[in-house]
Amino acid sequence: MRLLPERVGLEAFAWGLAEATLFFIVPDVLLSGLALKQSMRRVVHACLWALAGALLGGVLMYFWGRFSPITVLGVLREIPAIDLPMCEEVTRQLRDEGLFALFIGPLTGTPYKIYAAMAGALALNPLLFFAISIPARLLRFLAVAGLVRLICRAFPGLSLGGRMGLWAVGWLGFYGWYFSHFAG
Repeated sequence: MRLLPERVGLEAFAWGLAEATLFFIVPDVLLSGLALKQSMRRVVHACLWALAGALLGGVLMYFWGRFSPITVLGVLREIPAIDLPMCEEVTRQLRDEGLFALFIGPLTGTPYKIYAAMAGALALNPLLFFAISIPARLLRFLAVAGLVRLICRAFPGLSLGGRMGLWAVGWLGFYGWYFSHFAG
């Protein structure tokens, strides 16, 4: 039994992969949009697809950082809202906290791709990086989608159009704040 149309799973996978490498909009946008109208079971399935893409992207960034740290740092700094001080802070966190620093990123708005690349540059254990990436990414995906589901339940009379309007305003507001806060 297929939980989601194949296309949605592939979209979630592709978005997870893209955001873990060079794209700058989180897959949570798609996942929270699905949470507006899909069952939580289907949303979790999409979260797992996004996780798979993010893990592939994280591994690619890890090994890029491992074998070409100067190049990956230069490319990261070209991505909107990523600068050298952010990359240096991630490097410091990884040195001080080890790979458990991967859990700091979602709390501070720091992209996973930086943690992946800098973990590689520091030659941290790749298997441990991969293992810790699973809960570090999945917890955030599920938390955002779950929060949207809770909001939908709190306002059962709100139409799908109303929910979609709030979703759009929420993400536009978030990224307006994010880029004004992190973009130099």
